[in-house]
Amino acid sequence: MARGETQDPKPRHVAVIMDGNGRWARNRGLPRAAGHRRGAKVAHEVVESASRAGIEALTLFAFSSENWRRPTHEVRLLMDLLRRTIRKELAGLDANDVRLSFIGDRSRFSAALANEMAAAESRTADNDGLRLIIAVDYGGRWDIVRRARDLAAAVQAGDMTVDEIDESQFSAGMSLSGWPVPDLLIRTGGECRISNFLLWDLAYSELFFTDVLWPDFDETVLAGALDWFAGRERRFGLVAAPAARR
Repeated sequence: MARGETQDPKPRHVAVIMDGNGRWARNRGLPRAAGHRRGAKVAHEVVESASRAGIEALTLFAFSSENWRRPTHEVRLLMDLLRRTIRKELAGLDANDVRLSFIGDRSRFSAALANEMAAAESRTADNDGLRLIIAVDYGGRWDIVRRARDLAAAVQAGDMTVDEIDESQFSAGMSLSGWPVPDLLIRTGGECRISNFLLWDLAYSELFFTDVLWPDFDETVLAGALDWFAGRERRFGLVAAPAARR
């Protein structure tokens, strides 16, 4: 596809793997908790920056399925930080017309945290500004397996046939169904992998990796990623458009 004809130079949906909180704290001789708290503050700032940039949807990878393997005290700290952040930020998000959603497996969360997440979603459900999606206890493989099981159950119940299963049917039950798929994935912290994040949805996303640790991420780094994206030619499997004749 030729840029300038069918490609929007600005991504509609940006997904972010927020990596580097622990290293940021260690580099300063601080406990990991300080890095996580700083990371939560940066997330607040990035939501504001994304809204100003006119991005429609922002997905933040806050806690993966694999993060449960971390030390118990750190998991407890992250859960408490999530709960306190929801309480602290909800009124402001609602006032700024942000629609808040959570994706992931909520079955391992405490009832109190799950209820707060549901209440936050309900309060902001009618907002039509930035769509803020927080991935917690989320894994791309979990998402695909969950959807496969749903479709298998539908076939077993006689509600559909195997031949009716296609990409559209599969997508309809994925965690991001109803949202535009991410155009741009940003990963901070210097690692160049997607770590089981949105495996189905990132098929044609542009991947931007930066050495900047998440607590140091700011509007300038985001602007750099958006500029980089604007220079990409997204072909979605097609061949590049021929250069215009002079």
